[in-house]
Amino acid sequence: MSAKIIDGKAFAAEIRGRVGAEVARLKAEHDITPGLAVVLVGEDPASQVYVRSKGRQTIEAGMNSYEHKLPADTPEADLLALIERLNEDPAVHGVLVQLPLPRHMDEAAVINAISPAKDVDGFHILNVGRLATGQKAMVPCTPLGCLMMLRDLHGNLSGMEAVVIGRSNIVGKPMAQLLLRDSCTVTIAHSRTRDLPGVVKRADIVVAAVGRPEMVKDEWIKPGATVIDVGINRIPAPEKGEGKTRLVGDVDFESAAKVAGAITPVPGGVGPMTIACLLANTLTACCRIHGLPEPEGLTA
Repeated sequence: MSAKIIDGKAFAAEIRGRVGAEVARLKAEHDITPGLAVVLVGEDPASQVYVRSKGRQTIEAGMNSYEHKLPADTPEADLLALIERLNEDPAVHGVLVQLPLPRHMDEAAVINAISPAKDVDGFHILNVGRLATGQKAMVPCTPLGCLMMLRDLHGNLSGMEAVVIGRSNIVGKPMAQLLLRDSCTVTIAHSRTRDLPGVVKRADIVVAAVGRPEMVKDEWIKPGATVIDVGINRIPAPEKGEGKTRLVGDVDFESAAKVAGAITPVPGGVGPMTIACLLANTLTACCRIHGLPEPEGLTA
């Protein structure tokens, strides 16, 4: 068996196109332009690249992009004051503070200072609670992207057995909640799960988000299962030259692809969906704030 390779780049491009069309409609019919504000504290190189990409794609979708770059030694009070101004700014519909933050800042306090209505990362404690209790919530972008891909591939997920490997607040826990809402039978597994291969082997859907390079092997996978690999790990690649590295996921892609029915590659799978879903969340937040119908197919 050879798995269908799920093309995250192509799917993300489709999502961005749909977001752009909805943004154009909002402008034409209601004279409203969704706005996304991204706050970066410090000089982390990976965060800088990510923020630039977010800003570029926001503008390409027809939205307004507001970038705020603060020095690493910015007092936490100054960051909280900026967030409050963004919460009150009617031109801003989404507020995102790029993580990680400098050590002197309380990450939870910063996240929970963002208005839940503008929390396009879906990390605010109110949105976490709403998702867990089946209420309307802003949903974290990466799990939302995974859900969109699964729905696109399978249609109705009801009754499917899903195993989520990983219990982080950013991916594992919200992913499990989203799958439960779509009537899957869900198991949350992790590095300390007894007989982890046996647990994973039961699953029709495997979402790997544990942060261990190529941990999930082909013999763990039920034949025909769908494998969503959220992991992004950089490992040595001596074949490319001394000191070179390459990106791999949490799944041993080459072997698992021979068993699975469908699988996401790394890179080019889940990764591109994250920013696409950030744009979708900003559009959704804008519609909710203005009391307008939400865009179909772009929410959980």
